[in-house]
Amino acid sequence: MDFLQKIMKPMLEGTAVSLEIFFLTLLFAIPLGMVVAFGRMSKNRFVSKPVRAYQLIMRGTPLLLQLMIVFYAPYYIVGRTFDRFASAIIAFVINYAAYFAEIFRAGIESIPQGQYEAAKVLGYSKSKTFFRIIVPQVVKRILPPMGNETMTLVKDTALAQTIAVMELFRVATNASSRAFSTIPLLVAGLIYFILNYLVEKCYIKAEKKLDYYK
Repeated sequence: MDFLQKIMKPMLEGTAVSLEIFFLTLLFAIPLGMVVAFGRMSKNRFVSKPVRAYQLIMRGTPLLLQLMIVFYAPYYIVGRTFDRFASAIIAFVINYAAYFAEIFRAGIESIPQGQYEAAKVLGYSKSKTFFRIIVPQVVKRILPPMGNETMTLVKDTALAQTIAVMELFRVATNASSRAFSTIPLLVAGLIYFILNYLVEKCYIKAEKKLDYYK
């Protein structure tokens, strides 16, 4: 019991860092993902081709490797490195933006062309068509895959330990090594589970609200 009380404070502090990574990634990756999605759908190949290459690189290489490159590469290029936490945020944002962009693109392109044509006949402008007709349907369609990616993000925050960010899993690993016990790791696993349970509940609630206003 005393051991649990001793490790809970640093583990809660680690959880706070993990939550910071989680929320900051969502805050920046979602809007960036929208920009990337529109770039990917652009008819101008000088825009779509580089965006597609960026997505392929981000989705085709491990986030672990991207974290290390973002943190260590600047030293060899400009002679200095970013702050560890800032490096983690940059790596997470550019990685998850690529995944979110593909979800957004798939959602937008899943809307039948006839709806655009019908809105035009009714006198809707392109912006009104998009925000009043297309977006509500897209949001409904992308919620399940967005929920999956968000739950993955909760677990992926543990990868920040690669560049020595003191998030939940690193704190648990250190505590486990010092005490020769798996209890800190089990506690960390429970915390990740609770966080993902809350994320799932939020998405289920959002889906129900969309069904109610349908």
